[in-house]
Amino acid sequence: MEIRDRVNELMPQAREELAELVSIPSVADPRQFPPAECHRAATWVADAFTEAGFTDTRLADTPDGSQAVVGSRPCGNEDAPTVLLYAHYDVQPPLKDDAWHTPPFELTEVDGRWYGRGAADCKGNILMHLTALRALGDDLPVNLKLVVEGSEEQGTGGLEAFVPENADLLRSDTILVCDTGNVAVGRPAVTVSLRGMVNMIVTVDALPSALHSGMFGGPAPDALAVLVSVLATLRDDEGNTTVRGLPNDGLWPGAPYPEAQFREDAGLSPGAALLGGAGVADMLWARSTLTILGIDCPPVVGSASAITPHARARLNLRIPPGVEPHEAATALTRHLAAVTPRGVHLSTEIEACGRPFRAATDGPAHRAMADAMQTAYGRPMSRLGQGGSIPLCTVFAETYPDAEILLIGVEEPQARIHAPNESVAPQEISAMALTEALFLRDYGARRQ
Repeated sequence: MEIRDRVNELMPQAREELAELVSIPSVADPRQFPPAECHRAATWVADAFTEAGFTDTRLADTPDGSQAVVGSRPCGNEDAPTVLLYAHYDVQPPLKDDAWHTPPFELTEVDGRWYGRGAADCKGNILMHLTALRALGDDLPVNLKLVVEGSEEQGTGGLEAFVPENADLLRSDTILVCDTGNVAVGRPAVTVSLRGMVNMIVTVDALPSALHSGMFGGPAPDALAVLVSVLATLRDDEGNTTVRGLPNDGLWPGAPYPEAQFREDAGLSPGAALLGGAGVADMLWARSTLTILGIDCPPVVGSASAITPHARARLNLRIPPGVEPHEAATALTRHLAAVTPRGVHLSTEIEACGRPFRAATDGPAHRAMADAMQTAYGRPMSRLGQGGSIPLCTVFAETYPDAEILLIGVEEPQARIHAPNESVAPQEISAMALTEALFLRDYGARRQ
């Protein structure tokens, strides 16, 4: 039986198991969900890969208190190349349940897509791995290693610290980082560029306590007004990020991202105005972008006629390859200090940092992946940038400088990862599982 046929036969099992995994609310934030749910998801993953032929699968504690699933599956030939399979089992919180059209932790089919938190990011990629391995069976010409982490979405860096401390455990010739995806359903791609990021908490302290806005409003400092004015300096009238000392004129060297396609992918109307003074690909993949993730201040309902004494915001600064996180953090901190008016105190706290990443594209694994995608999809592989950050890729590159790193996965713009109503196209799970199976088979044969 052909591998494609075996993958198709395995899809009902993939659907059933993805439903099991999505039903586990494995949000790695103990403030919102019990840590036991992440442990339950880790155990599920370990058991599934043991069933798929991994003989020493176990849970390994990482420095941030989470657990990674690690294991290996030798092919019996020590001279064969070694491929490390990566994914993560933790998921983003569902955000507002009432924004979901289906239950967030119940895999539900609607119009041919499977909805549920983690269906694409990244539990769909775990099922992609399992389906590919089951389709190959014993026909495996490479040695496999596995790491599936449990705190990627929280950005606490558990696996990033674990990898250098356990370098031999995961050492490989090629690393498949399966946490990205394709241009669109049916259009295969490998991601070759990732932006880094700086998450920062900004706090403004203006008064010892709230004051009556009628008796003191005007002369008295207003923390919320100061915060709003400070944040407003971070973008110009066109929407370009304008952090002093941070270059923002990069150009994307690859294929463009058509504006019409971006509007469709983002759910915008055809006439919606896009921010920035450059092309979509330049803005997404080659330039720094600052987003205000949240603000702590009195809510509208229940607010009093009082001057706000303290306010804070959480900022997310995405940076392209060529910009180091510490440089970006320093520039952002200095910018905020320079625009803060006298009489108030502004402080900053770096919550998390991640370096940008650019992958090599001239190695045998990259060529084997291009061939596998061509066979699986019947069309050429594209090379994408990615606006998101995966700091682990830089850690992999520094720890294993001779390894090829390929970023692939089942995600695509319609998946709406990190947002309510996340979903996955089942045909992407089957096509990417076929791609992975073909890659493992042919890459191993070429290297022997």
